[in-house]
Amino acid sequence: MREFKVLVVDDDPAILRLLELNLTAENYRVQCAASGRAGFDLLHTWHPDVVILDLILPDMDGMKLCQRVREVSDVPVIVLTARKDEKYLVQSLDAGADDYVAKPFRREELLARLRAVMRRTNVTPTEEYSSEEIMRGEITLNCKTRQLTIGEQHAKLSHTEFKLLYLLVTHANKLLTYDELVSKVWGPEFTGDTERLRTYIRYLRQKVESDPKSPKHILTEHGIGYMFIG
Repeated sequence: MREFKVLVVDDDPAILRLLELNLTAENYRVQCAASGRAGFDLLHTWHPDVVILDLILPDMDGMKLCQRVREVSDVPVIVLTARKDEKYLVQSLDAGADDYVAKPFRREELLARLRAVMRRTNVTPTEEYSSEEIMRGEITLNCKTRQLTIGEQHAKLSHTEFKLLYLLVTHANKLLTYDELVSKVWGPEFTGDTERLRTYIRYLRQKVESDPKSPKHILTEHGIGYMFIG
C-alpha cells in the first residue's frame, strides 16, 4: 500500500509541527510550508495527494491560493479556518475547497475529514458512477470532468459538491434523509453532522437554482432531508 502525501500550508509553527507529527503517525508522508508561495511551489515539485490549507497566510490570502491551486490541479483541498462566519465557509467552497475544518480543531476530526476526502477523491469516475453523463431536465452532470451544465451556463464542482449533487440527481423525485446523504458523501462516522450538509446544500443551490431563495430543483423537507426535482 502506497503512502499518501499530504501538504500542509500554515504559518503557525506549532500547527505545522502538530499536524506533521499526527499525520506521520498515521502513515502519511508530510511536507510543510509556512507561506503560500512555498506551498504553491511544493504543489508543483512534490505532487501531494491532499492539501491542508490555512486561510490566513503571511504572503497571500488563503482563498486566493486555493483558487490558484484549482487552476492548475485537481488535488483535494481541506481548508483550516478560525473564521466561524458562514460566508467564509461559502467563499472557501467557491474558491475550490473540498472540505473545511474549523480551528481549534480536534485531532480525530481532522483525521476523519482527511480519510473522508481521500475516499471521495481516490476513485475513478468509471468505478463509482453508472454513466459518463447524467441528464435531468435542463441540468447535465459530466461524471468525468465534474462539470455542471444548466442551459448555456457551466460550473466546475468540487469532489464533495459533485458527489452530493450526483446523489440527489440520480435519486430524482425521491426524498433522501439527512443521515443518508451525510453517510454516503462524508462517511457513516459523520452521521448527524447536518450543519455541514446544509452549508453544502445552500452552496449548491447558488449554482443550480436561478433563485436560490426559492429553489425549484433542490427542495427541503424540514426535519427529514432533501429531494431533487427534475
